Amino acid sequence: MKRRQFLASGIASAALLFANRRNLHSLPFFPDEGGNSFTGKERFFKLTELARHERWREKNIPEIMGRVGMELRGTPYVGSTLELYDDREVCSINLMGLDCVTLFENALAFARLLKSGKELLPEEMMRVVTFTRYRGGKITDYTSRLHYTTDWFHDNQVKKVVLDITKGLPGAERFTQAVNFMSTHPNSYRQLKANPGLVPIIAGIEEQINAREMYYVPKEKVADAEPQLKTGDIVGITTTIKGIDCSHTGLCYRDESGKLRLLHASLTKKEVTLDDELHTYLASVSKHTGIMVVRPMELS
Repeated sequence: MKRRQFLASGIASAALLFANRRNLHSLPFFPDEGGNSFTGKERFFKLTELARHERWREKNIPEIMGRVGMELRGTPYVGSTLELYDDREVCSINLMGLDCVTLFENALAFARLLKSGKELLPEEMMRVVTFTRYRGGKITDYTSRLHYTTDWFHDNQVKKVVLDITKGLPGAERFTQAVNFMSTHPNSYRQLKANPGLVPIIAGIEEQINAREMYYVPKEKVADAEPQLKTGDIVGITTTIKGIDCSHTGLCYRDESGKLRLLHASLTKKEVTLDDELHTYLASVSKHTGIMVVRPMELS
């Protein structure tokens, strides 16, 4: 899972980014949400007003995600916004600082909330994020968070949130790189360092992930697959880094000229940006090896 850009300084950067996010802003808490936090409520309400004005509810979920992502352009890249405590796991949303995972998580959650017809409130947004971020939609401890991208894809396909379309894309082939980074680098994660008893649980989850049949499209074949991709598709970018499945994520966005571009929270550019065509972006980063793609599903 989970998430990214472990490029610049190898394993050290990988540990920093993959250890999933600590908030650098002050966090307003919802007492009735057990300590869960939501930063950027003003921005949330601006999105809801824009959604009403432009009648986003009439669009499908992937299209809404594209609109949300475009509205979030320029948001600073902030890592570790989920790492709030050593001794317990709580759900956190920060719309003022995003990483590559929280960008697509929040875009998806907003779209699903909007289409659900429920009242557009931060508390409701938090519930939707909790459902997609945690295994089976429930928080227990740090290990219940879907840390690896492929685990997030798998669990959310089971929950009928997304559909993995990778196998059917031109050029797709088996993905065989094993995950074990978290269990072999526990000191890179504050929660695992503080709670070593969680490491065997993480190792067991990694074994389950490694037993699954997975596919990816090698980056030299992505250009041929791009015609089948759509705005709102969630992309996991596979990596050469040992023990990790995907080191970056983003959203597909088809622009007005028809080009399929990557909409992502860029560590290099330090903000959410609409980048080059997907295959061009992949070719520019040596550690990127290809893509996995899931398509958000409509509410049943």
